[in-house]
Amino acid sequence: MIVQKLAVEGATFTSKTPRWHRSKVYDILRDRSYIGEVFYRGIWHPGIQTPLIDKNTFDRVQILLGDKAYRSHELTYAGELIQCGHCDAPITGEAVTKPQSGKVYVYYRCSKYTSKDHPRVRLTEAMLDEQVLALLRQMRQPEAVRDWFGRMLQRWMQEGQRTNTEKAAEYQRELTTLRNQQDQLVRLYTLGEIEIERYSKLNTEFRDRIHACTTQVEAVDRRRDEHAALATKVFELSQSLTERWLAADYSAKRRILEIICLNFRLDGVTLVPQMRKPFDLLVEGLTVVSHRTG
Repeated sequence: MIVQKLAVEGATFTSKTPRWHRSKVYDILRDRSYIGEVFYRGIWHPGIQTPLIDKNTFDRVQILLGDKAYRSHELTYAGELIQCGHCDAPITGEAVTKPQSGKVYVYYRCSKYTSKDHPRVRLTEAMLDEQVLALLRQMRQPEAVRDWFGRMLQRWMQEGQRTNTEKAAEYQRELTTLRNQQDQLVRLYTLGEIEIERYSKLNTEFRDRIHACTTQVEAVDRRRDEHAALATKVFELSQSLTERWLAADYSAKRRILEIICLNFRLDGVTLVPQMRKPFDLLVEGLTVVSHRTG
């Protein structure tokens, strides 16, 4: 979305390469120099330059990025989303470029696919997409049931509020512990019992952890609201045309799957979901999405 917005606004990367690369945008979002720090001898230190963004915003971005490395190919069903029904190993994906046409095809298989006596099952992304679409179609309900499900979502949100309050208290306890440890580090440095390099590195780590913990405390209620709002949107999606799923990007599909399902298993070529509450009520007795090939 950022790359698209830069293109629309006419912001060029270079004169020879006008379009921005996702990897460059990712590097910028991870660069601590924008919050006023400088990198020296392998360590980030507080700098004297004026920060371009505040630390809380930077930390929220890191949470959204999930502290994961950039990948040029985003695979919807990889990343341990699905377990193999034969050996419980995670299903992995690979993007294969056909030399003749240059077209990219995405395949999914068990990470222990080559093990002795392991079934040689490999599915295309389209096969898995078809099964997810079948699941969404099964969730479609009459109007009266939709109203009832809306009330169930409200009840679920209230139950989730209690869980998030407990999480906030846990983060607050962790925050107190980190601040006490940082104070102890300052005392050790003042007494000359720790070298400047070691102090700088540990102090940076403490600052990061304290900011991250503070952001987590502030984000608990916001996450609950966002999660509930997304759950409502997912339900609306399940009641609408399946083309909306096909038009969704990688991140949107992943969030949809994570909202409605706890996990997936691949039984042969059949995707078996374990539904989250309250979506399990929509597919009660329909726990297997069948799809046979050949």
